[in-house]
Amino acid sequence: MSQALPHLSRSRYLAAGIVLLALLLLAIALLSLAVGARAIPLGEVIDTLLNPEATGTNATIMRDLRLPRTLLGLVVGAALGLSGAIMQGVTRNPLADPGLLGIHAGAALFVVLGIALLGLASLTAYVWLGFLGAAMATIIVYAVASLGREGATPVKLALAGAAVTAAFSSVTSGILLTNAVTLDAFRFWQVGSLAGRGNDILFGVTPFLALGIVLALITGRLLDAMALGDDIARGHGQRVMLSRALAAVAWIILSGGATAALGPIAFVGLIVPHAARAITGPSYRWILPYSALLAPILLLGADIVGRVVAPPGELQVGIVTAAIGAPLFVLLVRRRRLAEL
Repeated sequence: MSQALPHLSRSRYLAAGIVLLALLLLAIALLSLAVGARAIPLGEVIDTLLNPEATGTNATIMRDLRLPRTLLGLVVGAALGLSGAIMQGVTRNPLADPGLLGIHAGAALFVVLGIALLGLASLTAYVWLGFLGAAMATIIVYAVASLGREGATPVKLALAGAAVTAAFSSVTSGILLTNAVTLDAFRFWQVGSLAGRGNDILFGVTPFLALGIVLALITGRLLDAMALGDDIARGHGQRVMLSRALAAVAWIILSGGATAALGPIAFVGLIVPHAARAITGPSYRWILPYSALLAPILLLGADIVGRVVAPPGELQVGIVTAAIGAPLFVLLVRRRRLAEL
């Protein structure tokens, strides 16, 4: 009984942390609706949310521009945080993120091919091309890593991801260097941004990301078992290959959909799982929900900072997350050795 009490107390502490993070995320979301080139008072933001028929310039700006942008930041942020946590758990690599396994490279290649070969120029088209490219890259990485008797081990996944990333990036660079029109169109997607993303993109990716989030959250126990090593996991009756495949499906959907919607966003999928782990400890049953809340807080916070630091324009969120994420990652590495993560 005495041993169960500390565990129960810690569980309550972590559950209270989730509630606090949810309240912080709500506050950040309201701030995202209020802050911009035209400031909207928080009271008016809340009134507009409670009264969908409200009229006026501020109500139109909030409903048509800021609400889709904020909601997309919420779901994509959660997707990035969860995908990074799953990748780090499956590969047992503390540096794993969507860039490691070819996701960014695959999405970029397909977007470039769509621009160069099909003449596509809409963000909605880029979303589906990016989704397809990200999924294709991850499937190729997983298939290559699965070759051999041991299957898709963490080391083989990392090596296959590096190889696919190099190959896809080379083809993408070759196309861009020889096609100035494609380069001009592609660079706006490549930076990673919430600006200009409307309801069409929000409605297009949200069903996929919602499915991926559900799949991700149920993999916590599987990841905890795999963290002990494949042999020990098998000894506890876990089907390691099936568990790894389920986790792979979740990260394909999450990272593919997130990259397709916003472009490559640096550091969110890498830094957030480390921050969550620093709070919760090594259990993925807690790391995953914490990552799902911390990541949209970081993404929306970075988007808000980007709107106010360079008026009357704004910095793209991908630039701000890189500027915020790099020093945070260095700080976390200094506080806790990577070998212990």
